[in-house]
Amino acid sequence: MTCAGSWPTGQYDVSSHHTDGAQLLVIAKEPIPGKVKTRLTPPCTPREAAALAGAALEDTLRTVARVPVARRVIALDGAPGAWLPAGFTVVPQRGDGLDERLAAAFDDAHRKSPTPIVLIGMDTPQVSPDLLAEAVSSLGTHDAVFGPATDGGFWLLGLRVPDPDLLLGVPMSEPTTGEIQLNRLIEAGMSVACLPCLTDVDTMADAVEVAALAPHSRFAAALAGTAVL
Repeated sequence: MTCAGSWPTGQYDVSSHHTDGAQLLVIAKEPIPGKVKTRLTPPCTPREAAALAGAALEDTLRTVARVPVARRVIALDGAPGAWLPAGFTVVPQRGDGLDERLAAAFDDAHRKSPTPIVLIGMDTPQVSPDLLAEAVSSLGTHDAVFGPATDGGFWLLGLRVPDPDLLLGVPMSEPTTGEIQLNRLIEAGMSVACLPCLTDVDTMADAVEVAALAPHSRFAAALAGTAVL
């Protein structure tokens, strides 16, 4: 899986990137026991898995809130709770499969504000504001930005001008999802910048790895509070 301009992992300076005219979009589920992070049960209970999902979501949203963009949006399956910081516009998710929901989230955000969009999920609480700022800034020189995930998917997708055809029909939650999505962008003639590969939290092994990468996060505290470790 390759794309133009691959950056190494490291620290970036938010102030050095041009991010003001774009928007960050988070696609998320309300953290309800039995509805989220079901692959963590067992060894977690449904309540513990939901607590981990909620902590990851909070970490993600608070990271997004630290990036100086024009607009922050959450495409939400469910209802907002106390975990939602101020300054986010909430839009309901639309569609059946994940490809449809991603395409709809891009479309809804772009119709309200026709500016470049960077979309991120709620499963990478280790992400930094600097890395998100780099993603947004890259849309000034590329048509798209892509963040591959270690499980073969992707943790971030940014588009200067969203188009549903770039996402619809891409098989999701498969080992080849990221490769297929990246090829879809390249075959459309787009210039694509790549971010570092990150681990999505799907399994308990992922959770332990991510908590070690972000030891001071809400996610790490929630994992430490489970009866599993």
